[in-house]
Amino acid sequence: MTADPRRRPTLAVWKFASCDGCQLTLLDCEDELLALADRVEIAHFTEASSADVPGPYDLSLVEGSVTTPQDVDRIHRIRAASRRLVTIGACATAGGVQALRNYADIEEFRAAVYARPDYVATLATSTPIGAHVAVDFELRGCPIDRRQLIEVISAYLAGRTPDVPAHSVCFECKQRGTVCVTVAHGTPCLGPVTHAGCGAICPTFGRGCYGCFGPSDSTNLPAFVPLLRRDGMQTLDVVRVLRTFNTAAEEFEAASRKELER
Repeated sequence: MTADPRRRPTLAVWKFASCDGCQLTLLDCEDELLALADRVEIAHFTEASSADVPGPYDLSLVEGSVTTPQDVDRIHRIRAASRRLVTIGACATAGGVQALRNYADIEEFRAAVYARPDYVATLATSTPIGAHVAVDFELRGCPIDRRQLIEVISAYLAGRTPDVPAHSVCFECKQRGTVCVTVAHGTPCLGPVTHAGCGAICPTFGRGCYGCFGPSDSTNLPAFVPLLRRDGMQTLDVVRVLRTFNTAAEEFEAASRKELER
C-alpha cells in the first residue's frame, strides 16, 4: 500500500518531570506555529490541545526527566510509537535541577516534603530520557531556544539533519561583540564549556554564564576547572556552578565529583 501524499506528519509533545518551560517555548513561537499547523497534525500536546490521537507518531518531542517507575514504562511506550524522538531542554537531556537528588538520600527528601511519604512512588535518581531509550536528537537549554526548536521540527519534516550549532557560548559573545567578562573583569564564566543557543544573554549583561545549555561538544573541563579556581572560586563554589540546570550531564557530573575528591 502506498502512503497517502495528503496525510500530514503527526507531531506529539510529551511531558515528564519538568516545569513546562520548554513546551511554552513552542507555544510562544506563535507565527511559526500557524505555519506549522498547516503542515503537521498535532496528535498529542496537552499544553495546547485536547486531541489525543494514537500512534505511531512521525515526530515526538519529549520534555522532562525520568523520576518515577511509571516514567520508565511510559518513555518506552512513547519510543516504540515514535519514528523520531527528540528530547527538549535540560531536564530531558541532563536530568534537570531535580537531578540534585542523585547526590543525596531520596528517603530523607521524601520524609521532609510529604506528610505520607509511603504514598509517593519515586526513583532514587532523576535521569535524562537518553538513559532509558534511544534518542534521535537532543536540544539543549533551560529553556530551549525557539529558533533552534523550529529548526529541528522543520528539519525532520523536510527529511534532513537539524542544523544546530555545536560551538560554545564564547562564539556567541564574539558574534555580538560582547566584551569577555573573565578577561575584562575576572568574572568566573562557564561560557567556554557551555553549548551555544542562549545568545550569550548573561555575559551581555556583565554576568558569567551559568551553563543553562549544558556542556558544549568541545568541552575540556579538566583544563577549564583550574581556571575557575584561578578566578577566585573555591571547591564548593565550583561544585555548585556545575550542579545546576545540567547537573547530571556526564561532563559536568564527572568534573564536580572530581573537584570534591581533590
